[in-house]
Amino acid sequence: MENGSKGKRTEHEHPHRHVLEDGTVVEHTHPHAHTHTHEHTKAVLNRLSRVIGHMESIKRMVEEGRDCSEVLVQLSAVKAAINNTGKVILQDHIEHCLVDAIESGDMKAIEELNKAIDRFIK
Repeated sequence: MENGSKGKRTEHEHPHRHVLEDGTVVEHTHPHAHTHTHEHTKAVLNRLSRVIGHMESIKRMVEEGRDCSEVLVQLSAVKAAINNTGKVILQDHIEHCLVDAIESGDMKAIEELNKAIDRFIK
């Protein structure tokens, strides 16, 4: 959250399921409650909205039969925007959630971050 506002307390009582690009299903649970404090949530949401708008314009380019090289250049720009958004999220996570996890000795949170970083950088 921006402007120094506090994050919200979230309870994770049910399994979360993610399907990776290669079809692998990853499930995990967070049986404990913890506070999420993110200073850049608004900026991340703004970046994601821009990426979504950009993707919609790329879809229109394809529908209109625009030159493949133009489409590829635009897709490259979207990939860079997504990667940069991921970096902002990762930085926030390290500065806030991970610090809390280390202070409380939550090794599971550190392990989950390592897995997430592995997936993100592939």
